[in-house]
Amino acid sequence: MNGLVPSRAPALSGEIVPFHVAVPDDTLTDLRERLVRTRWPEAETVSDWSQGVPLEYLRELCRYWSAEYSWRACEKRLNSFPQFRIRIDDVDVHFLHVRSPEPDALPLVLTHGWPGSIVEFLDVIGPLTDPAAYGGDPRDAFHLVIPSLPGFGFSGKPERPGWNRERIADAWAALMARLGYDRFAAQGGDWGASVTNHLALRYPRHLAGIHLNLVSVSPPADQSGFTAQQRASLAAYQERQAHHARWELGYVHQQRTRPQTLGYGLTDSPVGQCAWILEKFKAWSDCADDPIGPFGIDRILDNITVYWLTATATSSARLYWEAQPAGFSTRIDVPTGATIFPKELTRPPRSWAAEVYTDLRYWNEVDRGGHFAAFEQPELFVGELRNCFRLMR
Repeated sequence: MNGLVPSRAPALSGEIVPFHVAVPDDTLTDLRERLVRTRWPEAETVSDWSQGVPLEYLRELCRYWSAEYSWRACEKRLNSFPQFRIRIDDVDVHFLHVRSPEPDALPLVLTHGWPGSIVEFLDVIGPLTDPAAYGGDPRDAFHLVIPSLPGFGFSGKPERPGWNRERIADAWAALMARLGYDRFAAQGGDWGASVTNHLALRYPRHLAGIHLNLVSVSPPADQSGFTAQQRASLAAYQERQAHHARWELGYVHQQRTRPQTLGYGLTDSPVGQCAWILEKFKAWSDCADDPIGPFGIDRILDNITVYWLTATATSSARLYWEAQPAGFSTRIDVPTGATIFPKELTRPPRSWAAEVYTDLRYWNEVDRGGHFAAFEQPELFVGELRNCFRLMR
């Protein structure tokens, strides 16, 4: 489909409407009361996280959530950025649009995944849009568009099936065109990486380039000429895959097959929602079994609270039902860059990625960080994007 316009372009109806987050006081009171009334299970029978989130760790986090955490601080920060909504097909899409003071800045759409949100990107907005104010080169500036995926955060929830990765990519392309960006770049991790891949596949003439912090490619089909180093990479890949299949993919199967059933418990219990998300921050970040460590307790609760306040446990999980997780093998010809973080779920060698991304201009394997790159290592993330897109502007 390279270079072709999809057969059914998304319908953008209505105007771009300014958006302001304003959670009612009684909603926050209800959250605190639910946390206090929690019926807790017994403690785990092990001394680690192998049975899930440890009871005392979660109890202390939720005590802080109910007694000390301030949603209003996060709300104020969100509202410090220009936010909007626009109806695309049958969903109101929420997005931040932060223009750079540099007139020649490169437009860039940043896409989050699950269990993330636009909160992941708040610390990188300033340095990316106004590098000179942060000691950087103004030539590295970006105009940022940061949408909430349909069914996530402050976007609307699809009421009919069909909002898969391809449709989201079509929606993002239509949004960028509506904002006046005929040529733009894209970046993503998790589901955001998949949406970014589909943007590159479906709209290559409009893409200056892409950057990924999750590269999901499979080993080459022909392994007959593998060197010793390549065989070692393959063995490490297979070992990681086996471990993930055994211990880490239960959430995928549940969200892919029965998101509605899962959603009843998570939508009714803030502790359940918290644990479901927190477990992934522990498993996927560079945290040494303390997921609060790399993010800070308030920042990690900002993200979890977005899910709770918007009641998006079910609608966000439904993306797994719509778009089955899998490796990516369709050739992409647009300029591509990738940063491989040491605690990422998949860490393929560059040679595997080069078989899919034919114009792989930037590749860097860094020494710290994990799946939530912008959230966990904002300064490193900013530097990687600057280095990457200097080769594509």
